[in-house]
Amino acid sequence: MPQKYLRKILNAKVYDVAKETELEHAEHLSRRLKNNILLKREDNQPVFSFKIRGAYNKMAHLTPEELKKGVIAASAGNHAQGVALGASKLGCHATIVMPVTTPDVKIDAVKERGGKWVKVVLFGESYNEAYEHSLVLKEQLQLVFIHPFDDPEVIAGQGTIAMEILRQHQGDIDAIFVAIGGGGLISGIGAYIKSVRPEIKIIGVQTIDSDAMKQSLARGKRVELKEVGLFSDGTAVKLVGKETFRICQQVVDEIITVDTDAICAAINDVFTDTRSILEPAGALAVAGMKVYVEREKCKNQTLISIACGANMNFSRLRFVAERADVGENKEAIFAVTIPEARGSFRKFCTLLGKRNVTEFSYRISDNHEANIFVGISTNSLSDVNDISREFTKSGFKHIDLTHDELGKSHLRHMVGGKSALSKNELVYRFEFPERPGALINFLSAMSPHWNISLFHYRNHGADYGRILVGMQVPPTDMKIFKEFLKETGYRYWDENENPAYQLFLK
Repeated sequence: MPQKYLRKILNAKVYDVAKETELEHAEHLSRRLKNNILLKREDNQPVFSFKIRGAYNKMAHLTPEELKKGVIAASAGNHAQGVALGASKLGCHATIVMPVTTPDVKIDAVKERGGKWVKVVLFGESYNEAYEHSLVLKEQLQLVFIHPFDDPEVIAGQGTIAMEILRQHQGDIDAIFVAIGGGGLISGIGAYIKSVRPEIKIIGVQTIDSDAMKQSLARGKRVELKEVGLFSDGTAVKLVGKETFRICQQVVDEIITVDTDAICAAINDVFTDTRSILEPAGALAVAGMKVYVEREKCKNQTLISIACGANMNFSRLRFVAERADVGENKEAIFAVTIPEARGSFRKFCTLLGKRNVTEFSYRISDNHEANIFVGISTNSLSDVNDISREFTKSGFKHIDLTHDELGKSHLRHMVGGKSALSKNELVYRFEFPERPGALINFLSAMSPHWNISLFHYRNHGADYGRILVGMQVPPTDMKIFKEFLKETGYRYWDENENPAYQLFLK
């Protein structure tokens, strides 16, 4: 079946708007990982993403009659820009449905790319809602739908990346790493590579909270996720395509999953080599490649990662910078308990020795013990284990919070919040779309009888806001409280048993 796509890819019409991107040697990454690391720079496309290839190829294969009707697409960003540029080039009217939570920078980019040919419709708070609405408009207005991934012409357009790679690098290639959302990119690349150079491994990369393709391949059928992670929004797909799933069953060797911190570290890695800033989905392949190298202990191999996009919101960089060191194992975060006695603080500081302390928070809250929140620079995972052993040897009780979401996102900013007044306190984390009025809507949904005993909100520049809330809910109100949780419609996590909360706030 991959051979079926070979002809389609060879005859794809992409270069009217797309360019052949560089296959660039990543000097610093290669030296660190002891392998020959190459980056396929799709972030250098006119729309800063590979999506222009598939979108334009589909549109360029439409008949004059279909182009005259106009096209419609649903997208939160990169695909929308590709369709908009294609519409402008072909003189075709395009309606693009985007979630209302889409940042203005992406909406403005779509309008600029398409000019008079594009109409943007904002609908729903997620891609899925925008997608469903676009199908309704498609039928009402008799438009041609341009799918972001599950279409043979879109897949073929993305496959031209693989054609360029083999033309640009004549030597051995051990593996190519590709980010997966709906599966269009890896389907096109995999179909071409396995037709021409089947010995090259095709390795997909997904986030641990948006791994629909990994689960689908494992079960032998498409699996629809109830929820998806929001950080790598370009790959946040609940259900992969029928055609992309069928292709991936034949061309994908394995799928690696990574977390948010690993992606942030990969963004930093690419910046170090190129001085370019990838979006989370754009750096996903690099993050997965690093996991592969660590796992396989491979050396002197040629590994290629697709840097597939750079439509990053500038305000999100502060979050990326904050988490990159953790993802690179350059920072460990601990909660340490020491005796509230003369000399204990000096003993603790002596134990740290010459290690660089990145963060230190403390507030007296007990006559017998003191709880300290501390960040420490590290060079590797083994360093974290060494520090933990040193604490244990010195008799200091501690908790490793390096990979604890509550600790990294909230507690580090509000240590010392214990209170004798927080009777009947329940603590939950919530996520909600970052749009005007969302926070007020959340608060309005709460019972006026519940006192807020703890509240932390920090805008990370992402599409979704995060809050930590403590509410004093009498036992007699528990039934109402559980109904409230369901009615909010927001994702939430019960943190009442979290050991970090127990230590610092309860």
